[in-house]
Amino acid sequence: MSHDKQRSTDAGASSGQPADADAEFDSLLPGLRRRDFVKAGAAVGGLGGLAGCTSLLSDEDVEGTASASEVDSSVPPGEHDEYYAFLSGGQSGDVRVYGLPSMRELARIPVFQPDAGRGYGHDDESRQMLEEAGGYTWGDTHHPRISQTDGDYDGRFAYVNDKANGRMARIDLTYFETDAIVDIPNQQGTHGACAQLPDTDLIFGVGEFRTPIPNDGSGDLEDPEEYGSVLAAINPESMNVEWEVLVDGNMDNGDGSKEGQYFFTTGYNSEGGVTEEEMTRSARDNVKAFDIPRIEAAVEAGDYETINEVPVVDGRQDSPLNQGDEPIVHYIPTPKSPHGISVTPDNQYAIASGKLDPTASVIDIAAIDEVDDPADAIVGQPQLGLGPLHTAYDGRGHAYTTLFIDSQVVKWDIEEAVEAEAGSESPVIEKIDVHYNPGHLIAAESYTENPAGDWLISLNKLSKDRFLPVGPQHPENDQLIYIGDDEAGMQLVKDSPAHAEPHDASICHKSKIDPAKTYDPEDLDLEYTDQGEETMERVDDDRVEIEMYSTRNHYGFQEMTVREGDTVEMQVTNIETTSDMLHSVAIPDHDIHMRVAPQETRKATFTADEPGVYWIYCAHFCSALHLEMRSRLIVQPEE
Repeated sequence: MSHDKQRSTDAGASSGQPADADAEFDSLLPGLRRRDFVKAGAAVGGLGGLAGCTSLLSDEDVEGTASASEVDSSVPPGEHDEYYAFLSGGQSGDVRVYGLPSMRELARIPVFQPDAGRGYGHDDESRQMLEEAGGYTWGDTHHPRISQTDGDYDGRFAYVNDKANGRMARIDLTYFETDAIVDIPNQQGTHGACAQLPDTDLIFGVGEFRTPIPNDGSGDLEDPEEYGSVLAAINPESMNVEWEVLVDGNMDNGDGSKEGQYFFTTGYNSEGGVTEEEMTRSARDNVKAFDIPRIEAAVEAGDYETINEVPVVDGRQDSPLNQGDEPIVHYIPTPKSPHGISVTPDNQYAIASGKLDPTASVIDIAAIDEVDDPADAIVGQPQLGLGPLHTAYDGRGHAYTTLFIDSQVVKWDIEEAVEAEAGSESPVIEKIDVHYNPGHLIAAESYTENPAGDWLISLNKLSKDRFLPVGPQHPENDQLIYIGDDEAGMQLVKDSPAHAEPHDASICHKSKIDPAKTYDPEDLDLEYTDQGEETMERVDDDRVEIEMYSTRNHYGFQEMTVREGDTVEMQVTNIETTSDMLHSVAIPDHDIHMRVAPQETRKATFTADEPGVYWIYCAHFCSALHLEMRSRLIVQPEE
């Protein structure tokens, strides 16, 4: 018996608890006492209380870090940033767009809920898209991912998940607007949005919550053994779900290998429990490595069950498809409840963070299909600190991991972690304090094969004393860190308050995105209505269709008369050719607000259910005669 295990046995005996070695030590972490870590983890509430004490997190306490003044992150008025950063908006249901390094907010792209400023959810097209995607009143965006070609961002689309309602959305980066949403069958809570690389052949939605499948009341709703979670593969062009894989336990985050063979997810609740106590009994959980070609071969061979019109492949551990030498899903054991997982730029490793364990697990991707015991694919487990959650890369062989409990970002050497013994701290290069309790982080172009290696954002869950007080709900804190100088070390540059609750982000160089400055009418489904082409026609006893234009100071019709009870379909084209000259069509009493950008056409349909006079006005200030830009809608009473 080793000296460490002897201490474990003695400790168990003296405490009156069973001297169970597995209960004290994880076999993957020799000599590391889980109970001690749990005690440290229990102090997170206390840490939150202390987080307001800036002296505890001062720059003087951080080894190898420099002050913000040494890095120039200024972007003078009139000049442009080097990067676009796409950050999740959390329960706001949108995606925030920052410029980097200024951290100026450039736009908010509404995704899962209406936004009057963009007219989103208030015109027929976007309203119908939201209704067909479940009709929910809110969403929870977590993981924006930009499409790639040949392992690099191509600037075509971004994809983002809805953690709340099990949906996936696509954002057109030509127009920076949501153009498709899919409500994923058999999935409740989509916690991940990642692509099959290198060419974005599929988008994966990682299902987190275990439910009966199908969840229609046909089975035993009380029996957790009847529950399951699925990984969904979505066609990025059609946004249709191609297939799903049913697995054991809950899934968490995900990332794809760079050459397209594997998709990785972290997992928790391998016990299949439904309460906190039941879900945390086991000493270990797992990373799931989905072999995409084998799964697609199973679908092609008909080895699936059709549930809610989607082929569902059985990827549970006892499935016949997981027996033998070619399993469709590898279950790789890790310390309890791994959280984040990301693939290194060179595709050598998938790195899963411990969350409830102070280590990260470095998985050798090439070894996964070669080893007899899946645990042998783990080739490194550096000890990083308390509460490791997510990892990003600089392209120089370094990984950066958030430490939720320590309120730090740790920089470490990946190859050193492979060479060192499990539990070693030697791979750690430096740590920098952040404010406070970081969740995700993202480095510039970290998800591609060639990270830029200069900027990193830590998305922190707390800010406390960092900003002017605004009441009990404090802002979150997105902090910009410079990582481009290995000799000077990580340098905290600036804070940026954020509305609750952001999660993840992607950072793309400006040269890879080419947004349109005006709409191309050929890209829109509605016909363009130019000056002189406006029409107002009664097409049925109770239906009026209007097509008109808008331009500075007036609409195509100065007055429109309909009858009480009429359905009114109003289509408007902004015929301006000057960029940034927005108009809108606001009819407040009928809950209509169409934003119409230059060369754009939008349509809204409503019922004129009350007689009276209703002024239509432009809600975007467009000229000196902006207040005079209006039209009169007259609703005549029924005869």
